[in-house]
Amino acid sequence: MSIILFLVILVALIVVHEFGHFLTAKAGGIRVDEFGIGFPPRLFGVRKGETMYSVNALPLGGFVKIFGEDPDTASISGPGSTRSFVNKPKTLQAAVLVAGVAGNILLAWVLLTLGFVVGMPTSVDSMNNRPLENIRLVASGVLPGSPAETVGIERGDTIVRLAAGTDTIEPRAPKDVSTFVAAHEGPIMVEVMRSKKIESLTVYAKKGVIAAEPETPAIGIALGEIGDLRLPFYLAPIEGAKATAHLLTATAVGLYQFVGSALVGAGDLSQVTGPVGIVGLVGDASALGFMYLLSFTALISINLAIINLLPFPSLDGGRLLFVIIEAIKGSAIRPAVANTLNTVGFVFLILLMIFVTYHDIVKLATS
Repeated sequence: MSIILFLVILVALIVVHEFGHFLTAKAGGIRVDEFGIGFPPRLFGVRKGETMYSVNALPLGGFVKIFGEDPDTASISGPGSTRSFVNKPKTLQAAVLVAGVAGNILLAWVLLTLGFVVGMPTSVDSMNNRPLENIRLVASGVLPGSPAETVGIERGDTIVRLAAGTDTIEPRAPKDVSTFVAAHEGPIMVEVMRSKKIESLTVYAKKGVIAAEPETPAIGIALGEIGDLRLPFYLAPIEGAKATAHLLTATAVGLYQFVGSALVGAGDLSQVTGPVGIVGLVGDASALGFMYLLSFTALISINLAIINLLPFPSLDGGRLLFVIIEAIKGSAIRPAVANTLNTVGFVFLILLMIFVTYHDIVKLATS
C-alpha cells in the first residue's frame, strides 16, 4: 500500500510541476508537442490541436515536451521556429522554467491551507495559547533497545491510558507518564491508539534507560502534546502561506548547508533519502493519519521545488542559469554545449539516484 501511495503522490507532484511548464509555454505562444503522465512506452494518447496528451507505462512522474527547449537546427531556424522556446524572449523562457517550481509551491500552499481548514496536527508548545482541538499525548520518539521498543510501542502512537495494579491514569502531559512509570516497579499496561485501533501492551520500566537520569525507572519514550489547529476558511490561506514560507526557508537553508558541506568533503550522503526511503516515510505518515500524509506531501512538493531550482545542468535551475548567461552575454550558448551539459547532468543525477536507492535498500536490510 505504501508503494501505491508513493507512486500516486509522485505522479501528482510531477504532473503539477510539468503542468506549470505546459501552461506557461502555451500562454506564451510556445509550441508544446506532448504532455505525458508517466514515462514511455506510451499506453495511449489523444492529440488535441498540436499537442499529444499521453498516458505512459512507467508510473514514475510525467513530462512535457516543449519545442526548442533542447535547441537544434529545426527549432532554431526551421519551419515554425518562431514558436520555438529557444527563439522566445529570455523573460518568457525564464517564466516557463520557473513555472514548474511555482506549481509545486502553489500545491504545497493549497494542501496546507486545506489542512488548516480540516484540522492540522500541531504541537501545543508552538501555538502560544492558540486554541487546539482533540489534544492528545503522542510518542514523538522511542529509544532503541528500550523497554518501550521491546514491547512494540512506536513513534506516532497516542498514549491513551496507563495502569499498574489498581492505579490507572489517562495522561494529559508527558510529566504524567514519567511520574507514573517511575512510581511503579512491576508490569505497566500501556494502552495506545495506532491507526485508529486501541492496543494494550505490557512494559516493565527499568533504570539506566535515560542517560541523564540513570537512577530513575523509565520505559524510553519521548512524548509531545499534539492538537488539531482548525481555522476558518478565510484565515486558513494566510496560515497556509506562513507554513509554506517556513517550509521553503527551512528546506532551502538545509539544502544549502548540505551542498556546502559536500563541496568541502564533509557531506553525509547517508542522510539523503531516495525513493525507497520515501516509500517508508509515506507509509509512516499514512499510518499516523490523513492529515499527516497531507502535510508530508506538501513537504515533498516543497523539496521538489527547491531541488529543481538548483543551478545544475538538466534541472530547471541549470536551464535558467543558461538563460541568464545568454541574456548577460547577448548571444546564445552553442546548442551542442548546452545539450551536452544537460545530458551529463542528467546522467549524474541518475547515478546519484541509483547510489541513494542502493543505500536505502542497505539501510532497510540491516535495520
